[in-house]
Amino acid sequence: MQTPWSYRYAHRIQRMGSSVIRELLKLTEQPDIISFAGGLPAPEVFPLEKFREACAYVLEHFGPQSLQYSTTEGHRPLREMIARHTSRFSAEVGADNVLITSGSQQALDFVGRLFVNRGDYIVSESPTYLGALQAWNAYGAQYIPVRADEHGMIVDELEAALRIGPKFIYVLPNFQNPSGSTMSLERRKKLVTIADKYGVPIIEDDPYGQLRYEGEHIPSIVSLDSEYRGPNGGHYSGNVIYLSTFSKLLAPGLRLGWVIAPPEVIQQLVLAKQAADLHTSSFNQYVAYEVAKGGFLDEHVKLIRATYKERRDVMIEMMEELFPAGVTWRKPQGGMFLWSILPEGMDAAEVLKRAIEKKVAFVPGAAFHPTGGGRNTMRLNFSYSAPETIRAGVARLGVTLKELIADS
Repeated sequence: MQTPWSYRYAHRIQRMGSSVIRELLKLTEQPDIISFAGGLPAPEVFPLEKFREACAYVLEHFGPQSLQYSTTEGHRPLREMIARHTSRFSAEVGADNVLITSGSQQALDFVGRLFVNRGDYIVSESPTYLGALQAWNAYGAQYIPVRADEHGMIVDELEAALRIGPKFIYVLPNFQNPSGSTMSLERRKKLVTIADKYGVPIIEDDPYGQLRYEGEHIPSIVSLDSEYRGPNGGHYSGNVIYLSTFSKLLAPGLRLGWVIAPPEVIQQLVLAKQAADLHTSSFNQYVAYEVAKGGFLDEHVKLIRATYKERRDVMIEMMEELFPAGVTWRKPQGGMFLWSILPEGMDAAEVLKRAIEKKVAFVPGAAFHPTGGGRNTMRLNFSYSAPETIRAGVARLGVTLKELIADS
Protein backbone atom coordinates (compact mmCIF):
# COMPACT_ATOMS: atom_id res chain seq x y z
CA MET A 1 0.00 0.00 0.00
CA GLN A 2 1.33 3.42 -0.95
CA THR A 3 1.67 5.96 1.85
CA PRO A 4 2.96 9.55 1.94
CA TRP A 5 6.34 8.04 2.92
CA SER A 6 6.57 5.49 0.13
CA TYR A 7 8.22 7.73 -2.48
CA ARG A 8 10.68 9.27 0.00
CA TYR A 9 12.75 6.15 0.73
CA ALA A 10 16.16 5.72 -0.88
CA HIS A 11 16.38 3.27 -3.80
CA ARG A 12 18.49 0.90 -1.68
CA ILE A 13 15.42 0.18 0.47
CA GLN A 14 14.08 -1.93 -2.41
CA ARG A 15 17.00 -4.32 -1.85
CA MET A 16 16.37 -4.68 1.87
CA GLY A 17 14.17 -7.45 3.24
CA SER A 18 13.30 -8.72 6.66
CA SER A 19 15.33 -11.63 7.96
CA VAL A 20 13.43 -14.91 7.74
CA ILE A 21 15.06 -15.90 11.01
CA ARG A 22 14.11 -12.70 12.84
CA GLU A 23 10.50 -13.07 11.69
CA LEU A 24 10.48 -16.67 12.88
CA LEU A 25 11.85 -15.60 16.26
CA LYS A 26 8.80 -13.38 16.74
CA LEU A 27 6.57 -16.37 16.12
CA THR A 28 8.56 -18.65 18.39
CA GLU A 29 8.32 -16.30 21.36
CA GLN A 30 5.14 -18.22 22.09
CA PRO A 31 6.03 -20.29 25.18
CA ASP A 32 4.64 -23.57 23.84
CA ILE A 33 6.74 -23.56 20.64
CA ILE A 34 10.00 -25.51 20.57
CA SER A 35 12.32 -23.49 18.38
CA PHE A 36 15.31 -24.81 16.46
CA ALA A 37 15.15 -21.62 14.37
CA GLY A 38 17.37 -19.01 16.01
CA GLY A 39 21.15 -19.15 16.24
CA LEU A 40 21.00 -18.54 19.97
CA PRO A 41 23.66 -19.51 22.50
CA ALA A 42 22.49 -21.38 25.58
CA PRO A 43 21.76 -18.86 28.36
CA GLU A 44 22.87 -21.50 30.88
CA VAL A 45 26.50 -20.99 29.81
CA PHE A 46 26.55 -17.21 30.21
CA PRO A 47 29.15 -16.47 32.94
CA LEU A 48 26.81 -14.35 35.05
CA GLU A 49 28.92 -14.27 38.21
CA LYS A 50 32.01 -13.31 36.25
CA PHE A 51 30.05 -10.46 34.68
CA ARG A 52 28.85 -9.25 38.10
CA GLU A 53 32.41 -9.15 39.35
CA ALA A 54 33.69 -7.46 36.21
CA CYS A 55 30.98 -4.77 36.22
CA ALA A 56 31.74 -3.92 39.85
CA TYR A 57 35.48 -3.87 39.20
CA VAL A 58 35.15 -1.64 36.12
CA LEU A 59 32.90 0.87 37.89
CA GLU A 60 35.19 0.98 40.92
CA HIS A 61 38.48 1.32 39.04
CA PHE A 62 37.53 2.83 35.66
CA GLY A 63 34.10 4.35 36.31
CA PRO A 64 34.38 7.70 34.49
CA GLN A 65 36.48 6.32 31.61
CA SER A 66 34.19 3.35 31.05
CA LEU A 67 31.12 5.61 30.83
CA GLN A 68 32.76 8.25 28.62
CA TYR A 69 33.13 8.58 24.86
CA SER A 70 36.15 6.66 23.61
CA THR A 71 38.27 6.08 20.52
CA THR A 72 36.60 4.63 17.45
CA GLU A 73 39.16 1.83 17.15
CA GLY A 74 38.16 0.42 20.53
CA HIS A 75 39.53 -0.16 24.04
CA ARG A 76 43.23 -0.71 23.44
CA PRO A 77 43.77 -3.45 26.07
CA LEU A 78 40.93 -5.41 24.46
CA ARG A 79 42.43 -4.96 21.00
CA GLU A 80 45.84 -6.02 22.26
CA MET A 81 44.34 -9.13 23.84
CA ILE A 82 42.63 -10.06 20.56
CA ALA A 83 45.90 -9.48 18.68
CA ARG A 84 47.83 -11.70 21.11
CA HIS A 85 45.25 -14.45 20.83
CA THR A 86 45.30 -14.30 17.03
CA SER A 87 49.10 -14.34 16.97
CA ARG A 88 49.07 -17.65 18.87
CA PHE A 89 47.90 -19.24 15.63
CA SER A 90 50.69 -17.99 13.34
CA ALA A 91 49.18 -14.70 12.13
CA GLU A 92 51.43 -11.75 12.92
CA VAL A 93 48.85 -9.29 14.21
CA GLY A 94 49.17 -6.10 16.27
CA ALA A 95 46.59 -3.84 17.90
CA ASP A 96 46.63 -1.58 14.83
CA ASN A 97 45.17 -4.50 12.86
CA VAL A 98 42.11 -4.66 15.14
CA LEU A 99 38.85 -2.68 15.15
CA ILE A 100 36.12 -3.34 17.73
CA THR A 101 32.62 -3.30 16.25
CA SER A 102 29.08 -3.46 17.64
CA GLY A 103 28.76 -7.15 16.84
CA SER A 104 30.19 -8.82 13.76
CA GLN A 105 26.98 -7.93 11.90
CA GLN A 106 28.12 -4.31 11.98
CA ALA A 107 31.47 -5.43 10.56
CA LEU A 108 29.67 -7.08 7.65
CA ASP A 109 27.76 -3.87 6.98
CA PHE A 110 30.98 -1.84 7.04
CA VAL A 111 32.63 -4.24 4.59
CA GLY A 112 29.72 -3.63 2.23
CA ARG A 113 29.89 0.11 2.76
CA LEU A 114 33.62 0.14 2.09
CA PHE A 115 33.84 -2.13 -0.95
CA VAL A 116 30.50 -2.72 -2.68
CA ASN A 117 29.14 -0.50 -5.44
CA ARG A 118 25.77 -1.26 -6.96
CA GLY A 119 26.14 -4.18 -9.33
CA ASP A 120 29.43 -5.45 -7.89
CA TYR A 121 29.87 -9.19 -7.63
CA ILE A 122 30.66 -11.12 -4.45
CA VAL A 123 31.75 -14.75 -4.50
CA SER A 124 30.20 -16.82 -1.73
CA GLU A 125 29.52 -20.38 -0.78
CA SER A 126 26.02 -21.64 -1.49
CA PRO A 127 24.40 -21.84 1.01
CA THR A 128 25.88 -18.96 3.00
CA TYR A 129 25.12 -16.76 6.01
CA LEU A 130 21.83 -14.90 5.62
CA GLY A 131 23.02 -11.91 7.66
CA ALA A 132 25.82 -11.22 5.19
CA LEU A 133 23.38 -11.30 2.28
CA GLN A 134 21.12 -8.85 4.13
CA ALA A 135 24.02 -6.51 4.83
CA TRP A 136 25.27 -6.42 1.25
CA ASN A 137 21.95 -6.47 -0.57
CA ALA A 138 21.41 -2.91 0.65
CA TYR A 139 24.50 -1.85 -1.32
CA GLY A 140 23.31 -3.49 -4.53
CA ALA A 141 25.56 -6.56 -4.47
CA GLN A 142 25.21 -9.44 -6.90
CA TYR A 143 26.42 -12.93 -6.03
CA ILE A 144 28.43 -15.64 -7.72
CA PRO A 145 27.71 -18.81 -5.77
CA VAL A 146 30.29 -21.58 -5.58
CA ARG A 147 29.15 -25.04 -4.58
CA ALA A 148 30.10 -26.37 -1.17
CA ASP A 149 30.12 -29.81 0.43
CA GLU A 150 30.96 -31.14 3.90
CA HIS A 151 34.54 -29.88 3.39
CA GLY A 152 33.47 -26.32 2.60
CA MET A 153 33.67 -24.32 -0.61
CA ILE A 154 34.76 -26.47 -3.57
CA VAL A 155 37.80 -24.33 -4.35
CA ASP A 156 38.50 -26.18 -7.60
CA GLU A 157 35.40 -24.43 -8.99
CA LEU A 158 36.50 -20.98 -7.80
CA GLU A 159 38.63 -19.78 -10.71
CA ALA A 160 35.71 -19.52 -13.12
CA ALA A 161 33.98 -17.19 -10.64
CA LEU A 162 37.09 -15.06 -10.14
CA ARG A 163 37.41 -14.40 -13.89
CA ILE A 164 34.23 -12.32 -13.61
CA GLY A 165 36.11 -9.84 -11.39
CA PRO A 166 34.35 -9.96 -7.99
CA LYS A 167 35.12 -7.49 -5.20
CA PHE A 168 35.87 -10.24 -2.70
CA ILE A 169 35.35 -13.87 -1.69
CA TYR A 170 33.21 -14.47 1.39
CA VAL A 171 33.67 -17.67 3.38
CA LEU A 172 32.76 -19.11 6.79
CA PRO A 173 35.41 -21.81 7.10
CA ASN A 174 34.52 -23.22 10.53
CA PHE A 175 31.20 -24.99 11.21
CA GLN A 176 29.50 -22.81 8.67
CA ASN A 177 26.15 -21.16 9.28
CA PRO A 178 23.92 -22.72 7.99
CA SER A 179 25.47 -25.97 6.73
CA GLY A 180 27.81 -26.83 9.62
CA SER A 181 30.59 -27.70 7.15
CA THR A 182 34.28 -27.00 7.83
CA MET A 183 36.71 -26.10 5.07
CA SER A 184 39.63 -28.51 4.87
CA LEU A 185 43.22 -27.35 5.33
CA GLU A 186 44.04 -28.24 1.73
CA ARG A 187 41.18 -26.08 0.43
CA ARG A 188 42.12 -23.17 2.73
CA LYS A 189 45.67 -23.16 1.39
CA LYS A 190 44.44 -23.36 -2.19
CA LEU A 191 41.97 -20.54 -1.54
CA VAL A 192 44.80 -18.29 -0.30
CA THR A 193 46.94 -18.95 -3.39
CA ILE A 194 44.10 -18.58 -5.93
CA ALA A 195 42.84 -15.37 -4.33
CA ASP A 196 46.37 -13.96 -4.41
CA LYS A 197 46.79 -14.98 -8.06
CA TYR A 198 43.66 -13.06 -9.07
CA GLY A 199 44.15 -10.18 -6.63
CA VAL A 200 40.78 -10.76 -4.95
CA PRO A 201 40.49 -10.22 -1.17
CA ILE A 202 38.99 -12.82 1.17
CA ILE A 203 36.46 -12.01 3.89
CA GLU A 204 36.83 -14.71 6.56
CA ASP A 205 33.81 -14.78 8.89
CA ASP A 206 34.63 -16.89 11.94
CA PRO A 207 32.10 -16.63 14.79
CA TYR A 208 32.24 -20.34 15.66
CA GLY A 209 35.94 -21.18 15.33
CA GLN A 210 36.45 -22.02 19.01
CA LEU A 211 33.35 -24.20 19.23
CA ARG A 212 35.04 -27.41 18.06
CA TYR A 213 33.79 -30.62 19.67
CA GLU A 214 35.96 -33.16 17.88
CA GLY A 215 38.77 -33.33 15.36
CA GLU A 216 41.89 -31.21 15.08
CA HIS A 217 42.09 -27.41 14.97
CA ILE A 218 42.59 -26.10 11.42
CA PRO A 219 44.50 -22.81 11.03
CA SER A 220 42.45 -19.77 10.07
CA ILE A 221 42.68 -18.42 6.56
CA VAL A 222 44.19 -15.18 7.86
CA SER A 223 46.92 -17.23 9.58
CA LEU A 224 47.63 -19.19 6.40
CA ASP A 225 47.74 -15.99 4.37
CA SER A 226 50.18 -14.50 6.89
CA GLU A 227 52.42 -17.57 6.58
CA TYR A 228 52.13 -17.49 2.79
CA ARG A 229 53.42 -13.89 2.71
CA GLY A 230 56.17 -14.33 5.29
CA PRO A 231 57.28 -12.09 8.19
CA ASN A 232 55.65 -8.66 8.30
CA GLY A 233 57.07 -7.09 11.43
CA GLY A 234 54.07 -7.88 13.59
CA HIS A 235 51.53 -5.90 11.55
CA TYR A 236 49.49 -8.07 9.21
CA SER A 237 49.20 -6.54 5.73
CA GLY A 238 47.86 -9.40 3.63
CA ASN A 239 44.79 -10.24 1.57
CA VAL A 240 42.29 -11.32 4.25
CA ILE A 241 39.78 -9.41 6.37
CA TYR A 242 38.90 -11.55 9.38
CA LEU A 243 35.69 -11.11 11.40
CA SER A 244 34.76 -12.64 14.74
CA THR A 245 32.66 -11.97 17.83
CA PHE A 246 32.24 -12.43 21.56
CA SER A 247 28.58 -13.33 21.01
CA LYS A 248 29.18 -17.09 20.96
CA LEU A 249 31.89 -17.08 23.68
CA LEU A 250 30.58 -14.63 26.30
CA ALA A 251 27.11 -13.27 25.47
CA PRO A 252 25.40 -11.86 22.35
CA GLY A 253 23.83 -9.03 24.36
CA LEU A 254 27.26 -7.41 24.66
CA ARG A 255 27.16 -6.68 20.91
CA LEU A 256 30.94 -6.93 20.64
CA GLY A 257 32.71 -8.11 17.52
CA TRP A 258 36.01 -7.35 15.89
CA VAL A 259 37.76 -7.02 12.55
CA ILE A 260 41.36 -7.98 11.82
CA ALA A 261 42.68 -6.40 8.64
CA PRO A 262 45.69 -4.54 7.23
CA PRO A 263 46.10 -1.13 8.97
CA GLU A 264 45.13 0.69 5.75
CA VAL A 265 41.78 -1.13 5.70
CA ILE A 266 41.26 -0.58 9.42
CA GLN A 267 41.69 3.17 8.89
CA GLN A 268 38.92 3.17 6.29
CA LEU A 269 36.66 1.04 8.48
CA VAL A 270 37.23 3.54 11.30
CA LEU A 271 35.83 6.29 9.07
CA ALA A 272 32.75 4.15 8.35
CA LYS A 273 32.27 3.50 12.07
CA GLN A 274 32.64 7.16 12.99
CA ALA A 275 29.75 7.92 10.65
CA ALA A 276 27.67 5.05 12.06
CA ASP A 277 28.01 5.18 15.85
CA LEU A 278 31.29 6.92 16.79
CA HIS A 279 32.47 3.89 18.76
CA THR A 280 31.26 0.67 20.36
CA SER A 281 30.03 0.88 23.96
CA SER A 282 32.99 1.77 26.18
CA PHE A 283 31.50 0.08 29.23
CA ASN A 284 30.85 -3.17 27.37
CA GLN A 285 34.43 -3.23 26.10
CA TYR A 286 35.90 -2.64 29.57
CA VAL A 287 33.70 -5.37 31.04
CA ALA A 288 34.48 -7.85 28.25
CA TYR A 289 38.19 -7.30 28.76
CA GLU A 290 37.93 -7.88 32.51
CA VAL A 291 35.88 -11.04 31.96
CA ALA A 292 38.09 -12.48 29.23
CA LYS A 293 41.58 -11.65 30.51
CA GLY A 294 43.77 -13.97 32.53
CA GLY A 295 42.88 -17.11 30.60
CA PHE A 296 39.22 -17.20 31.70
CA LEU A 297 37.97 -17.46 28.13
CA ASP A 298 40.09 -20.53 27.41
CA GLU A 299 38.55 -22.27 30.43
CA HIS A 300 35.00 -21.05 29.87
CA VAL A 301 34.89 -22.28 26.29
CA LYS A 302 35.41 -25.83 27.59
CA LEU A 303 32.01 -25.60 29.31
CA ILE A 304 30.40 -24.30 26.13
CA ARG A 305 31.91 -27.11 24.05
CA ALA A 306 30.75 -29.80 26.46
CA THR A 307 27.21 -28.37 26.63
CA TYR A 308 26.78 -27.99 22.88
CA LYS A 309 28.38 -31.33 22.02
CA GLU A 310 25.85 -33.09 24.24
CA ARG A 311 22.99 -31.24 22.56
CA ARG A 312 24.31 -31.94 19.06
CA ASP A 313 24.63 -35.64 19.88
CA VAL A 314 21.11 -35.81 21.33
CA MET A 315 19.65 -34.15 18.23
CA ILE A 316 21.45 -36.55 15.88
CA GLU A 317 20.46 -39.57 17.98
CA MET A 318 16.80 -38.54 17.85
CA MET A 319 16.91 -37.78 14.12
CA GLU A 320 18.42 -41.21 13.44
CA GLU A 321 15.60 -42.79 15.45
CA LEU A 322 12.60 -40.72 14.35
CA PHE A 323 13.20 -39.08 10.95
CA PRO A 324 11.83 -40.96 7.93
CA ALA A 325 14.03 -42.63 5.32
CA GLY A 326 15.17 -40.21 2.62
CA VAL A 327 15.90 -37.36 5.03
CA THR A 328 19.65 -36.85 5.46
CA TRP A 329 21.89 -34.52 7.45
CA ARG A 330 25.49 -33.62 8.14
CA LYS A 331 27.19 -34.16 11.48
CA PRO A 332 29.15 -30.95 12.16
CA GLN A 333 32.41 -31.12 14.12
CA GLY A 334 31.39 -28.00 16.01
CA GLY A 335 29.29 -24.85 15.85
CA MET A 336 25.58 -24.54 16.52
CA PHE A 337 23.70 -25.96 13.52
CA LEU A 338 22.65 -29.13 11.75
CA TRP A 339 21.87 -28.99 8.03
CA SER A 340 19.22 -31.41 6.85
CA ILE A 341 18.29 -32.32 3.28
CA LEU A 342 14.77 -33.49 2.48
CA PRO A 343 13.82 -35.75 -0.44
CA GLU A 344 13.77 -34.04 -3.84
CA GLY A 345 10.48 -32.28 -4.45
CA MET A 346 9.77 -31.51 -0.80
CA ASP A 347 9.53 -27.84 0.15
CA ALA A 348 10.89 -27.01 3.61
CA ALA A 349 8.67 -23.93 3.75
CA GLU A 350 5.62 -26.19 3.50
CA VAL A 351 7.11 -28.48 6.13
CA LEU A 352 7.51 -25.47 8.43
CA LYS A 353 3.82 -24.55 8.13
CA ARG A 354 2.83 -28.03 9.26
CA ALA A 355 5.55 -28.08 11.92
CA ILE A 356 4.31 -24.82 13.44
CA GLU A 357 0.93 -26.49 13.91
CA LYS A 358 2.74 -29.11 15.99
CA LYS A 359 4.55 -26.36 17.94
CA VAL A 360 8.07 -26.83 16.56
CA ALA A 361 10.04 -24.49 14.29
CA PHE A 362 13.20 -24.43 12.15
CA VAL A 363 14.56 -22.27 9.33
CA PRO A 364 13.88 -23.32 5.71
CA GLY A 365 17.16 -23.44 3.82
CA ALA A 366 16.19 -21.51 0.68
CA ALA A 367 16.90 -18.17 2.38
CA PHE A 368 20.60 -19.06 2.64
CA HIS A 369 21.10 -19.56 -1.10
CA PRO A 370 22.09 -16.21 -2.66
CA THR A 371 20.77 -16.96 -6.15
CA GLY A 372 17.97 -19.40 -5.36
CA GLY A 373 17.64 -23.11 -4.75
CA GLY A 374 17.76 -25.20 -1.61
CA ARG A 375 14.00 -25.47 -1.18
CA ASN A 376 14.38 -28.99 0.19
CA THR A 377 16.86 -28.01 2.91
CA MET A 378 16.44 -26.86 6.51
CA ARG A 379 18.65 -25.55 9.29
CA LEU A 380 18.25 -26.83 12.85
CA ASN A 381 19.85 -25.10 15.84
CA PHE A 382 20.92 -27.39 18.69
CA SER A 383 22.79 -24.98 21.00
CA TYR A 384 19.82 -23.21 22.59
CA SER A 385 17.51 -26.01 23.73
CA ALA A 386 18.10 -28.37 26.63
CA PRO A 387 18.42 -32.09 25.74
CA GLU A 388 14.89 -32.96 26.89
CA THR A 389 13.48 -30.13 24.77
CA ILE A 390 15.49 -31.31 21.77
CA ARG A 391 14.05 -34.80 22.16
CA ALA A 392 10.49 -33.48 22.22
CA GLY A 393 11.05 -31.10 19.30
CA VAL A 394 12.68 -33.69 17.03
CA ALA A 395 9.85 -36.10 17.83
CA ARG A 396 7.29 -33.52 16.68
CA LEU A 397 9.33 -32.76 13.57
CA GLY A 398 9.69 -36.48 12.80
CA VAL A 399 5.91 -36.93 12.91
CA THR A 400 5.48 -33.89 10.64
CA LEU A 401 7.92 -35.24 8.04
CA LYS A 402 6.38 -38.70 8.05
CA GLU A 403 2.91 -37.26 7.54
CA LEU A 404 4.01 -35.08 4.64
CA ILE A 405 5.89 -37.88 2.92
CA ALA A 406 2.87 -40.17 3.36
CA ASP A 407 0.60 -37.49 1.83
CA SER A 408 2.83 -36.91 -1.20
